[in-house]
Amino acid sequence: MARKGSEFAGLSVAIVTPFKNSQIDFELLKEQIDFQIEAGTHCLVPVGTTGESPTLSHAEHERVISAVIEHNAGRVKVMAGTGSNSTAEAIRLTKWAAKAGADAALMVAPYYNKPTQEGLFLHYKAVAEEVDIPICVYNIPGRTARNIEPETMCRLAEIPNITMVKEATGSMDQASQILATTDLTVLSGDDSMTLPLLSIGGEGVVSVVGNIVPQDMLALLAAFDRGELALAQKLHHKLFPLCRDLLGLATNPIPIKAAMAELGRDSGELRLPMSPLGDAQRASLRKTLQGYGLLATASVD
Repeated sequence: MARKGSEFAGLSVAIVTPFKNSQIDFELLKEQIDFQIEAGTHCLVPVGTTGESPTLSHAEHERVISAVIEHNAGRVKVMAGTGSNSTAEAIRLTKWAAKAGADAALMVAPYYNKPTQEGLFLHYKAVAEEVDIPICVYNIPGRTARNIEPETMCRLAEIPNITMVKEATGSMDQASQILATTDLTVLSGDDSMTLPLLSIGGEGVVSVVGNIVPQDMLALLAAFDRGELALAQKLHHKLFPLCRDLLGLATNPIPIKAAMAELGRDSGELRLPMSPLGDAQRASLRKTLQGYGLLATASVD
């Protein structure tokens, strides 16, 4: 029996929000959308953490969602980031995304104010009751300071349009418990955990590294689906150094934007409080890109 949300299985890419002179570069955003669609990416995820949602104004947040949906024009699915630590704001954003034509909403757990498990349940329930589109619960306690416990996920799974979990706790036990006790589709929230999560029943990934190598992540997913575990493992080990640097050199999205700038696909511009990589970090990133075959050695200063 298919899980709720299985139509979002596969590769979703958390796309960056490109800037030019501190303003959103909508033309470059369109190019990045086309790049993903041409690669075969199944779903676009705008204005998540990778899309620098914390530094976008509410109006900009809405404009990016609308721009992605309009340029995509139904070619692939769009799961818009609409989370907030204010339930009223999360409702407003999610209703906007639904009206604009988003196929689903990615909702990070409320951050900083650290609600109780009951508060987390009531937060998601309140939003789900206001919209008809599927909701993906994004659980990343390293950023939010509060884990959505498996027991709370079980309660959320009873709500019809809460259909997915973006799992970024790093706990295989927690992911296993969710898969064993609910019918939610589990998507990896960490690129390097994609294969381990697939092995226990996960069905895809919301990827950061997919911004630059979507074809390799697609190949990993396809190999696993075909039962070619040795090939999936080989691709996992190939991707791992890239995943490590793009997520470990500095806070996301600093390294992925730097990598995209090195490859001529983004300006690399960030908004404060995000700051650029230092010289040593950039040198490490270039070395990783060279090792992967994405950047010629001659480009090193």
